[in-house]
Amino acid sequence: MSANHIDVQESELRLFPGLDEEVADTLRATKTAAADSRPRLVDTTMLFAPRSGGVKRYLLSKKAWLEGHRPEVAHNLVVPGAGYRMEPDGVVRLHAPKLPFGDGYRWPSSVRRWGAWVSSLNPSLIEAGDPYTPGQGALEAGQRVGCPVVGFCHSDPAALAALHFGEWAKKPVEKRWARLFSQFDRVVSPSRFIAQRLEEAGVGGIVIRPLGVEVDTFHPDRRDRDWLLKKLGLGADARLLCFAGRPAKEKNVGVLIDAVQRLGAPYHLVLVGAGAGMPPEDRVISLPYEKDPRAVARIIASCDAFVHANDKEPFGLIVLEAMACGRAVVGVNSGGVAETVDESVGQLAVSADPVDYAAAIEALFARDVEALGAAARVKAVEQFAWNRVFEDLTMLYGELTGKAEFVTPREMLPIN
Repeated sequence: MSANHIDVQESELRLFPGLDEEVADTLRATKTAAADSRPRLVDTTMLFAPRSGGVKRYLLSKKAWLEGHRPEVAHNLVVPGAGYRMEPDGVVRLHAPKLPFGDGYRWPSSVRRWGAWVSSLNPSLIEAGDPYTPGQGALEAGQRVGCPVVGFCHSDPAALAALHFGEWAKKPVEKRWARLFSQFDRVVSPSRFIAQRLEEAGVGGIVIRPLGVEVDTFHPDRRDRDWLLKKLGLGADARLLCFAGRPAKEKNVGVLIDAVQRLGAPYHLVLVGAGAGMPPEDRVISLPYEKDPRAVARIIASCDAFVHANDKEPFGLIVLEAMACGRAVVGVNSGGVAETVDESVGQLAVSADPVDYAAAIEALFARDVEALGAAARVKAVEQFAWNRVFEDLTMLYGELTGKAEFVTPREMLPIN
């Protein structure tokens, strides 16, 4: 299907009269991009904010990988922003209001407008990264353009609703979640844990594709323990436990704090970003959010172990990043983390109870922590390097679209 078949009008996209010029300029840019004859993948999600975690890293890593390994495939991201613009790297920002207390996340209001913007890029394939306005808009765009739409299930909204609002909220959210994901041509799950939740909700067409890690950025060579001890004002006998992430309720940061306080000396908990807004706690050191992944890698690699207490984690990309840094991990024997961490690379607590979690930390340090960290690095490189992950994912894209460009590197494509 050529770009001429997709006629998105400026009148479909207007939200505020004062932004008409921005809308017009951005629409011209998307239509110019759509004129490119290459097959086009469009990723869209609202889970893309200045302090976003795994979803944003996945999408930016995919964009970089496609540019280097599948240059015959065009790629755009359509995400919320403060205004309308198309950036030189192909990221399309669409105006959406900020969520109150949403840590920079924005919520688009119109499914129809969002779908029209995605359609204006003339996609060959759309991947929706959430079940909210962008996910619904992706389905509308797929129908309009006539291309397959993949839903990547990065979270369990029903479980989050129950956590934040109570069990009464779980069933209605689960029904809506299932109804939406049942409309996608394929549903990608990053873990067996989330795949099972989708199946329980009545969703079919599920394929499991784990996320990956940038093994050159997250590397044991970034370790500088003396630097970190000096920065924290601690002695060489300290045992540094690290967690990096958003200060979200589901992360169970309180479990980590309680466990470290129970353990006492020589343990200290280093929270990167996750301690924002918390009152001071004994044996807990809060560091600010780090935008630069290399800075995050330096801190993680310089600690003695990585800790993660979310027992309903859909996948846990930060756990892979810690493993790639050569750090052993203490997780909980539930959720997506339990599919990545085993006794060969760390320790799993029997539950997210602070007593059980403290026991798991002690059990880890009764073993050879450095040997476990070395094994974690090997596992991350061999099983979860982005190259392997994206090779598998683009096979799915090729199957859905029938486009060889998704599957075959440029040097192997036939010359026309």
